[in-house]
Amino acid sequence: MPKETDPFTIDMFTGWTPPRVSVGFEPDAIPGTRLASRISRAIAKACNECGKNRATIAGLMSEQLGTRITVSMLDAYCSEAKTQNNITVERFIALIHATGKTELLGFIADDFNMAVVAKKFESVIELALIEDHQRMIDGRKKILQAQLRRGA
Repeated sequence: MPKETDPFTIDMFTGWTPPRVSVGFEPDAIPGTRLASRISRAIAKACNECGKNRATIAGLMSEQLGTRITVSMLDAYCSEAKTQNNITVERFIALIHATGKTELLGFIADDFNMAVVAKKFESVIELALIEDHQRMIDGRKKILQAQLRRGA
């Protein structure tokens, strides 16, 4: 007779997946080989997925920057065809603030084989690095102790 499980309790081995610690789009979510095209696609994806219309996004960007950003400008940043309308870094940052899509930070970092993690994970990462270093030191210490015992 199969064992009944409590439907309100997750199985700690199958009912939980660890949260993603880095920000970014899913792998292969922004295809292409041309950087300009990929940037436009990432901007369009962020705008389309943030839950705000482009007029609201443009308004929030304008507010943040203290200069007017129009829907037409935002549309141009999202268009792969408008190659003469590249977004500036300050406008890109304002776009992230306006959309709340920090995945755009990960999109940039990914190009450098890096990851962007929330500040709350910095201590965890540092601790893991210290523990790795400690294992390396302990291993070296054991080698030296063995050499000393052998009279080397």
